[in-house]
Amino acid sequence: MTETNAAPADASKPPESLIHARGLTKRFGEFTAVDGVDFDVQPGEAFGFLGPNGAGKTSTMRMIGCTSPISDGQLSVLGMNPRRDGTRIRARLGVVPQADTLDNELTVRENLLIYGRYFGLPRDECARRADELLDFVQLTDRGKDLVEPLSGGMKRRLTIARSLINEPDLMLLDEPTTGLDPQARHLLWDRLYRLKQRGVTLVLTTHYMDEAEQLCDRLVVMDKAKIVAEGSPQQLIERYSTKEVAEFRFAPGIQETLDGQFEGLAERIERLPDRVLLYADDGEAVVAGAHGRGLHPETVLVRRSTLEDVFLRLTGRSLIE
Repeated sequence: MTETNAAPADASKPPESLIHARGLTKRFGEFTAVDGVDFDVQPGEAFGFLGPNGAGKTSTMRMIGCTSPISDGQLSVLGMNPRRDGTRIRARLGVVPQADTLDNELTVRENLLIYGRYFGLPRDECARRADELLDFVQLTDRGKDLVEPLSGGMKRRLTIARSLINEPDLMLLDEPTTGLDPQARHLLWDRLYRLKQRGVTLVLTTHYMDEAEQLCDRLVVMDKAKIVAEGSPQQLIERYSTKEVAEFRFAPGIQETLDGQFEGLAERIERLPDRVLLYADDGEAVVAGAHGRGLHPETVLVRRSTLEDVFLRLTGRSLIE
């Protein structure tokens, strides 16, 4: 019988995980930015990190991207160890940082050509891929223009095109649409959705709830360096909220006099300075019940529950400085 020294398989690790993290931790001196998080990312999915500023999203992304060393725990990216194989991992990643790092003194097309050379691509291959990518992000007609005068949305699309020049297996996008107007955001969402259809695995951070609902198959909610919830957007809404929310706004001074008058109308009641939120599966029934008790709000809105309701329930409504 031949003996081998192969390490035993990790029974807890899904066999096809592109990213596998267990107890992943990042410290900066005495400060813990990421505190023992566990997650897996599967091929072809869009996986999101959702959380307020300072929750640990970017620190986690930088460890995945092999630009920040792990303090503790386990991390496997594309089947490799970032401590040992950082260069090989980075060669197969596409990275879209929070802030664009384009060369403003070069043209749009030159930004792609030069970036492709960093990966050792032949010039003719760089040119072919650059033309394809400019078409993909709808910037073909701006190829000869300098980067500086482009709009924010165009620069963001160029940054995404540049991140694809090496045909990556995995894309990391850190707050990809921050600061963009609604039209630019929706165009960017369309490009990212098309990438997912092509089989590219996307990992993104965002604090836009609608972005997470639009793009993510699964996500984790991070707060204070830890993961506090995980699932698909719909699973999280079903788990932590109700089907509908009824929002009541009252005239100044009225809301403070309503103690106890909402009891029993909804599964959960949340009082905010400017309105009262009543969470229930039937918002219209809540409104009818409130009217039946003689309550007369200035405005009433019945809407479906969203990921924002989940987010605020899990992370709170206080500003984090």
